[in-house]
Amino acid sequence: MTMVEADALSKFYGEFAAVQNVTFSVPAGQVCAFLGPNGAGKSTTMKMLTGFLSPTSGSAKIGGFETQSNRLEAAELLGYLPENGPLYPEMTPQSFLRYVGKARMMSSGDLSERMEYVAEQCDLGDVWGKSIGKLSRGYRQRVAFAQPFFQYPTVDCGN
Repeated sequence: MTMVEADALSKFYGEFAAVQNVTFSVPAGQVCAFLGPNGAGKSTTMKMLTGFLSPTSGSAKIGGFETQSNRLEAAELLGYLPENGPLYPEMTPQSFLRYVGKARMMSSGDLSERMEYVAEQCDLGDVWGKSIGKLSRGYRQRVAFAQPFFQYPTVDCGN
């Protein structure tokens, strides 16, 4: 099954081509990365793939769902962490991830079990009770990256 698909995806701002005719597919279960110089269109492409930005032409699909017409269905299948992930600096990793789990309506038992697992997998034990705003950039990224664990139980932090 193809999980991510871009077909002739383009985004123009007037005559400026931010992304032009990008076509690729990523099979389910495969890990991939976008690499390229600044201004190559990586962020614009990701915004179109996630449905946050409408393409000028072409199409983007996640799990077979067109991101423009079925954004919610596509979003349920996609975990996307931008460079500066959305975090609440006044919260601790523990309180933030508990909030994420509750927002995803996890039961108390599942939430406790999942939080213990996430803390271990993402090596957050040393900062579990510290304010996110006072953490290093690397630890903040780990906290942001831990969010998919509450939706995708097989994700790991590479440990």
